[in-house]
Amino acid sequence: MHYRRLIPCLDVDGGRVVKGTKFISIRDAGDPVELACRYDAEGADELVFLDITATHEKRQTLVELARRTVNDVFVPFTIGGGIASVEDAQAVLDAGADKVSVNSAAVARPALLEELAEVFGSQCIVLAIDARRRQGSQWEVVVRGGRTATEREAVAWASEAVERGAGEILLTSIDRDGTHDGYDLELTSAIAGSVGVPVIASGGAGDAGHLVAGLRAGADAVLVASILHDGDHQIPELKRSIAAAGLPVRV
Repeated sequence: MHYRRLIPCLDVDGGRVVKGTKFISIRDAGDPVELACRYDAEGADELVFLDITATHEKRQTLVELARRTVNDVFVPFTIGGGIASVEDAQAVLDAGADKVSVNSAAVARPALLEELAEVFGSQCIVLAIDARRRQGSQWEVVVRGGRTATEREAVAWASEAVERGAGEILLTSIDRDGTHDGYDLELTSAIAGSVGVPVIASGGAGDAGHLVAGLRAGADAVLVASILHDGDHQIPELKRSIAAAGLPVRV
């Protein structure tokens, strides 16, 4: 049985979980370890921590947060934000993370994916893609926390990244992020259809129906943030809805 996954995402800035809309209008959402423990207890399949300003502000990655989290959280978790070398990834994994997520550094130097996969294995390497619709059925990759546009087309970049060693794609639609309007299903389907690794749909989840739609569009997992942080929904309820739609999920 291939279970679909529900993954809470904790965007961290200055040691606090924050959430915004389309990568702006940032607001405080709580303590990362407290939220992680709650979501673990509620039945999250995995967790993702992303330091949303680590690359922009040249800060260190969330090594200390990983060390705090590993003592109290028992599901696998991914750490991302400012990881630009094998040494950065090693520090995060040594601190207790199960996977590392890379984004801006991989776009700047794609060989980083090959280096990470060679040392740690593809199963540890998550490529985060933040994409904005450009025209028609094309999406542009945007880096540095949504601050910098690139010339890369998202579908082509996903394919190249997997060839270089990425074992999973964390795909965020900037256009949908924080809107509660649902995932960009066309983007999700395009990326999922172009790669042979799991794709995590992110950006726009507002209710259980959106999660089901994202999974049916080809995602292996769905990322959720503000609908959990704000208390609008809880993980058991969301998982029951996914299961009721006929999709296998651990409940």
